[in-house]
Amino acid sequence: MRVRIASWNINSIRIRLELLHKFLRRFRPHVVCLQEVKCTAEQFPAQAVRDMGYPHIALHGQKGYHGVAILSRLPFAEDWRLHFCGKQDARHVAARFDAGSAPWELHNFYVPAGGDVPDARSNDKFAHKLAFLDEMTGWSSALGKQRRRLLVGDLNIAPLEEDVWNHKALLDVVSHTPEETERLNLVQASHDWIDVARHFIPPPERLYSWWSYRARDWALSDRGRRLDHIWASPALRPCLHSLQVAREARGWDRPSDHAPVLASLEL
Repeated sequence: MRVRIASWNINSIRIRLELLHKFLRRFRPHVVCLQEVKCTAEQFPAQAVRDMGYPHIALHGQKGYHGVAILSRLPFAEDWRLHFCGKQDARHVAARFDAGSAPWELHNFYVPAGGDVPDARSNDKFAHKLAFLDEMTGWSSALGKQRRRLLVGDLNIAPLEEDVWNHKALLDVVSHTPEETERLNLVQASHDWIDVARHFIPPPERLYSWWSYRARDWALSDRGRRLDHIWASPALRPCLHSLQVAREARGWDRPSDHAPVLASLEL
């Protein structure tokens, strides 16, 4: 069966509930992974999501900050949550699905943004980001490579030169510094994760999923970064079918500064 999976930093599900509905109607993914839902379980609009045709919900919520969720038309066999760096800040949720020819797992991450100063000694937020990535590497390296897995989310790093509008200008900007990109590369190498976007759209083509709110005309200036990712385990390589960035969603009224990323797999 062909399954379409989306990842989107929605930047508050309650503020952008109508945009979520618009996205679901237009793109009809089977599963949607959201980051920065910014609400607790009690505040989450679960019934509205069910009414949109997504009855299966796994949520790791937090009041006002962070928070990740999996919304699905497909039932999942189980769901769980992990904590990193000794913090209870709702940055991971996972689910196991039995739909398809064999079971598969889906891990939804929201990596810390890291603040504005790329110095772990003077910026606790940047130090937290680096520590989080180090723990992700340890977690990832312990995974067995025979199981089918997807890792998706706002990883808050644009790793390649072609993932940012100006590589040299952004080398000292959080999200594209060597310290961050090297650590993200270690996470990827620890499980031989396949970067699905670059599997289908290799460099030198530029590819972005985030555009700052500060831009007067984000589309015209196109000063983007690819912060949102979908990775597949080696066991899923034969299943990869296609990928797209739903750039049009960035141009909707009161949008998130992130555009959804969607991957299709033959599962």
